[in-house]
Amino acid sequence: MNDAITVRNLKKEFKAYSSRAGLKGAFRDLLTRNYKIVPAVNNISFNVKQGEMVGYIGENGAGKSTTIKMLTGILTPTSGEVIVNGMNPHKDREKFVSTIGVVFGQRSQLWWDIAVQESFRLLKKVYKVSDEQYDSHMAHVIKTLDIEPLLDKPVRKLSLGQRMRCELAAALIHNPPLLFLDEPTIGLDVLVKLKIREFLKEINEKYNTTILLTTHDLSDIEALCERVVMLDDGKIIYDGALKSLKEKWGEGKEIEFQFLEEVDLSDLNKITASSEVKWEKDEKEAIFTAFVEDNDELISLLIAKVVADLKVKDINIKETSTEEIIRNIYDRGIS
Repeated sequence: MNDAITVRNLKKEFKAYSSRAGLKGAFRDLLTRNYKIVPAVNNISFNVKQGEMVGYIGENGAGKSTTIKMLTGILTPTSGEVIVNGMNPHKDREKFVSTIGVVFGQRSQLWWDIAVQESFRLLKKVYKVSDEQYDSHMAHVIKTLDIEPLLDKPVRKLSLGQRMRCELAAALIHNPPLLFLDEPTIGLDVLVKLKIREFLKEINEKYNTTILLTTHDLSDIEALCERVVMLDDGKIIYDGALKSLKEKWGEGKEIEFQFLEEVDLSDLNKITASSEVKWEKDEKEAIFTAFVEDNDELISLLIAKVVADLKVKDINIKETSTEEIIRNIYDRGIS
C-alpha cells in the first residue's frame, strides 16, 4: 500500500518578538527589538498510508494546525521533508491542490453572499471538473449530506451545522484522494456530528479516501480513527493504534452494581476477597463500584461471584474514556 503522506524530520520555527519590561525597555524597543526563535513543530516524522483515517491530536499550541498548513502547502517548512500524494506541497502547488480537499472548521471556502450551488459551480471550474464527473459524484455527496434544500440559499443565511455540511461537500467536488479536516465538527450539535461521521466513513470505504483529522472532540476520533498521532510541544509523543493507547494507559474498569436488598461493603469484600478489587459505595445513589484491572476473565469471575451470592438489580461496566486517558498523559507524561 502506497503512502499518501510521508513526513521526515519536519521542523517549523517562527521568529517571535519579545518586549522589554518598563518605560526604559519600551524606549529601547523603539531602537532595537528582541527576537527569539520559537519551534512550533520540532523534528517530527510519520507516514500515513493510502486509505487510512488518522486522528492527529494535541492540546492548543501543540503544533497540529501548523503541521496541517505545511502538509497542504500553505506554510513552507524550516527544514525536513514533506511528500504528499507523491509531491512536494509548497513546490508543486498548482498540481498538488487538485489532489487534496481541506476543511477548516473556523474558515470558509464558500462565498458568503452567493448561493451555495454557485460556490460549488465556481469550485468546479477552479478544479476543472467535467459536468459528467460533477453530476455523478456530487449527486451522491449532496444526497448523503442532506444539503439539497440548502443549495439555493446564500451561505450567510445558513446555520453553523448547515454551513459545515456544505463546506465538506465543497472540499469533495473534485473527489480528492486525500482529505484534511481541521476541527470539522467544532460547535456542531450531536445529530449533525453523527451525519458527518457516517458520511466520512462512507467516502473512505467507497473511494478509499485518506483522511487526516485534527480535533479536540475525541468522540470523533473514537468513531472514525483506528490510529492516532499525539503531539505535545511540537513533538510526537505517541503514534499507534487507539486501542493500544487505551489498553496501555487505561486505568482498569469500573463495574457498578445496584442490589435488590440492602448490602454492606464488608459483605462485598468477603465475597471478592480472593480477587484484586477495590470497592466504593455511593451513599446517595446506593451504587457499589468495583475497581478492577481491564481483564475480561477477571471481570467475568467478579460478576459471577457477586451474582451467585447477592440479588442484583443492575450492572454497568464503565471503561476509562479516551479523553481521560489523554488528559492523564498530558498531566503526567508518557513513558
